[in-house]
Amino acid sequence: MIYLDNAATTKPSLTALSRAEEFITEKYFNPSAKYREGFSLQSELKTARSSLLSFIADSAAFEWIFTSCGTESDNQAIFGAARRGNAVTTAGEHSAVGAAFAELKLRGVETRVAPLNSDGSVNVDALLSLVDEKTTLVSVIHINNETGAVNDINAIAKKVKAKNPRAVFHSDGVQAYGKLPFRLAKEVDAYSVSAHKIGGLKGVGGLIKRKTLALPAYLIGGGQEGGKRSGTENTFGIMSFAYAAEEKFKTLKEDYERMQEYRELLWSLLDQEMFLRISSQNSSPYILSVSAKRLRGEILLHMAEDKGLLVGTGSACSSNAKNRYSKVILACGYDETTADGVLRLSFSPQTTKEEVEEAAKILNGIANELSQRMNI
Repeated sequence: MIYLDNAATTKPSLTALSRAEEFITEKYFNPSAKYREGFSLQSELKTARSSLLSFIADSAAFEWIFTSCGTESDNQAIFGAARRGNAVTTAGEHSAVGAAFAELKLRGVETRVAPLNSDGSVNVDALLSLVDEKTTLVSVIHINNETGAVNDINAIAKKVKAKNPRAVFHSDGVQAYGKLPFRLAKEVDAYSVSAHKIGGLKGVGGLIKRKTLALPAYLIGGGQEGGKRSGTENTFGIMSFAYAAEEKFKTLKEDYERMQEYRELLWSLLDQEMFLRISSQNSSPYILSVSAKRLRGEILLHMAEDKGLLVGTGSACSSNAKNRYSKVILACGYDETTADGVLRLSFSPQTTKEEVEEAAKILNGIANELSQRMNI
């Protein structure tokens, strides 16, 4: 099987799981327990927290809150910051942000949505025009999960703060953490990440928050995470996340360059009479989004599956949506026929050149087969 849907989830790192195994078999205690074993686990969690944060942010300015996933992190930032005035986001957000903004509107917060460029990045000038003195939150995705478009969140946050210093700037960084070389600027207030996108386990995430930002708890109860997120910590998942991140950041630059090569190789091998490229060359090297001309992406997905190739058609978290067409792709300016043909091909450091070459053969073959079947 060739797996090219890594933007949806990645295979957990066996090394990270092995290193963390003791937190199931031996160190299985509740980190909040008052006896020695509980205190010891708190120390382990502190080390993991510090390590995960250090890869992209200054610990003097930022802190890390463990959550259950990127969606929870997005929700905590959004509902904690936008409780009045207006909130600004983009048409290219993950559903965790898009749906949260729809809920904000129901709660009486005015929501404003900035348009996209053709590659899925936000139109920055249009975004800034929506920010005013009543803006309480601006949320801009770091890497678009459908097209791979990269938004320069540090530069955007600086411009937002210049216009309204009181506005909270949040970014969904789920597709960027451990994949894109960067560090958070002081103008970014909150940043969401997820473990299972980089070889960690599902059910673990993080919210990186500027220390001076007063953000209320989203889950309340036992007062864990310094009172910022209640719920007994998933120690095994957290330690697996920390160990997977160590692996990922150790080879981040080399992986980044190799994924660029693979992305461009795959595009060069695809039949460009059959496929239209949506992802730009400046997008994340981990994502190549294309559209099969006049064909349905979902049909091709299942045909590819029959050939041993797993790919996506967009955001896996939007697969249950009622709308047939991706809102993000339509917001990029493409018509419904193009949106209907979208396939998202996403890589991981475990992807091989041979797999990329074989994937291209499969995709060309099934697209040609379906075209003949439909007399296109």
